[in-house]
Amino acid sequence: MAAVAVKDVSSYLASKQSEETDKDLSGEWAQLEELHNKKLWHQLTLKLETFVKHQSLQKGTNLLQLYHNFIHVFENKINPLSLVEILAHVVVQFEDKREAIEFLEKTEAKVKSSNEAVALCKVLSGQIMLEQLGDQEGTKKIIEEVEKILDDADGITAVHGRYYLLASQFYRLQGKHADYYRTALRYLGCVELSDLSISEQEQHAFFLGLAALLGEGVYNLGELLAHPVLETLKATDKAWLVDLLYAFNTGNIVLFEKMKPQWSSIADLAAQELKLRQKISLLCLMEMTFKRPATDRQLSFEEISRETRLPVNEVELLVMKALAQGLVRGAIDQVASNVHMTWVQPRVLDKQQISSMVQRLDCWCKDVNSMELLLETKAHEFLTL
Repeated sequence: MAAVAVKDVSSYLASKQSEETDKDLSGEWAQLEELHNKKLWHQLTLKLETFVKHQSLQKGTNLLQLYHNFIHVFENKINPLSLVEILAHVVVQFEDKREAIEFLEKTEAKVKSSNEAVALCKVLSGQIMLEQLGDQEGTKKIIEEVEKILDDADGITAVHGRYYLLASQFYRLQGKHADYYRTALRYLGCVELSDLSISEQEQHAFFLGLAALLGEGVYNLGELLAHPVLETLKATDKAWLVDLLYAFNTGNIVLFEKMKPQWSSIADLAAQELKLRQKISLLCLMEMTFKRPATDRQLSFEEISRETRLPVNEVELLVMKALAQGLVRGAIDQVASNVHMTWVQPRVLDKQQISSMVQRLDCWCKDVNSMELLLETKAHEFLTL
């Protein structure tokens, strides 16, 4: 980066006002000077947070000039987190990205009184490393450092969203589908969908859908299916992915096989066909257990084979996998060739599954009422035994 010529604040602000042809922008420079002269640091900070986003300042080294000639003079008066938010726009104009990282590292020392500000500095460095320098090892180190800082934070901070975005981008590049699924969902939980463009929403929805299918140990798809981000796919040529997610969530193997022409067009899904079949078979077993009333959870190998479309001699292995992964609890009776299920892992339910649960609750209420009537009519007999 070329050296930035530093002027005194008054000369710099005066020159900017005289050079500016846009009257509105010239007026904003005058407001900055007035607030600085009056030492109204809070108001000046708020003004700078919007001013640095002005379109005309995004060219060349305008923001770097603003920092070195103006902000640098009173940066110790600015709220640490607000300072880093402002500098997030400034670092974009460094031609040498390693110099930008050094600048952020120096800023960390200046804002060390605020853990959030330090975390944001690290996240900004991580974004440059990942997107500009392709340094995945350095990015991984930063993600681990920021995670420790945010674990100690009270509640959700302004930095969490940016951290989850960085982490999700890193895990996607690494091909860690389960980690991507977890962090990308958390990122969407920290932002308003309306703040994202339609193309960004579609991209998040598509990548999340693939990660849900391919992620190791990801069996709770209800949270994604309930998220409005999936609505953006329904008007695109990728609408089939939403239907496929519903098929997996309900263990619908017939629909999964019927949709093979669509999902096999995605190389990552086609390459993992065996794993996808194993996953939907486990989800099918979970759904079978969920649908049964608590008093009728005896599943025969033949029933499981019919629903999962697996040979009978592979059913026992499927049940053992489900038990080992904590998806269900129960006992296998090899002699009788059946499984007695006692518990199924809780999941976020879709409307159809909730409807099924309501019906079972109605049956349970009727059973309770019947028992109550029985006790009322037979109580005398019990008491006189």
